[in-house]
Amino acid sequence: MTTAVAPKVQVSDITSQIVHAMRAMGASPIPRNYNLFYEAYIGTNPELTRELALLGSHATQEELDSLAATFLGTGQSKAVEKAHAELLGQLDALLKLLQQEQSSLHSYNRLLDETATRINSKSHTSSDLLRSAIVLLTQATGETIASGERTVEGVAKKSHEMEQVRRELDEYKRIANTDSLTRLSNRRAFDEKLSALYDDPMRLPLTALVLADIDNFKRINDTWGHPVGDKVLASVAAVIRTNVRKDIFIARTGGEEFALVIEGNTPEEVMAMCERVRRALESRPFRNSRTGIDYGPVTLSLGYATGSQAEDAGDLYAKSDTALYAAKNAGRNRSVLYEDGMRKDYAGKGWLIYKK
Repeated sequence: MTTAVAPKVQVSDITSQIVHAMRAMGASPIPRNYNLFYEAYIGTNPELTRELALLGSHATQEELDSLAATFLGTGQSKAVEKAHAELLGQLDALLKLLQQEQSSLHSYNRLLDETATRINSKSHTSSDLLRSAIVLLTQATGETIASGERTVEGVAKKSHEMEQVRRELDEYKRIANTDSLTRLSNRRAFDEKLSALYDDPMRLPLTALVLADIDNFKRINDTWGHPVGDKVLASVAAVIRTNVRKDIFIARTGGEEFALVIEGNTPEEVMAMCERVRRALESRPFRNSRTGIDYGPVTLSLGYATGSQAEDAGDLYAKSDTALYAAKNAGRNRSVLYEDGMRKDYAGKGWLIYKK
């Protein structure tokens, strides 16, 4: 089900292949490079794959960043770094404000001590003591209050500025976790979601992972070209989104592959949901409104397993993938629930691409 594209390397899984390709091209092992090579590897953008291959074995970081900005719109990586630096700057300024406030309080304490010393001195008259104490306390209290007000204003300002930076970082994360073609969550977001499923074992019986794959998608690309293939992908994504609840997590996890994490539903309800998506896509016409060319039919195979059927996230992915393979092997365009005893005649795919 995975679409293999250049660079073609015979290694055990997609992660190893990406790391191997990065090393072969002399690319630094940093997250933004990994993201670029991953997008090129899964074949969602053939032009990106070609342009990356043309860089040869000595690609510079500037060339890689230029490709990422052109094809992935990943100028956000630098923006994130800038926002992070701004946040650090705001925190540093806030720390200095609090340190100044602490220093002011220390000065106040010293003046209070000095006043107490003068009051206890036997060398001053009562009027001198009272006058001196009033002057010192008035001065110290006034300065401390003024300093405290400035600190409060400064903290409020810095807090507002940090909130703005936090919102920017949240938006950059949203963009980084969104597939630009389908507007669904991407593989990075999927990995994070799947990793967290087993944090709450009580929810597992009503949690399911659905893997879906467009049938014969390579034939669509080969026959009509990648622009049509991209339109089909976007349309399939829209059909899936329209036919499930709004709170269900949906991601594009590969070239023509999608994943749904469904929480709060029984296996029977998940099957009904899969069938609703499958039938909606099966009955949807795919034709060019201008030329009348019919690209269809486009169908979807789906396989799923429940959280309680698996030991961990990796096992859940493997069993859902096994069910998907069973749907393909049985003739495609169907939904299959994983059952014990199902066997898969191939090595399978690793699920975790973006490691923390």
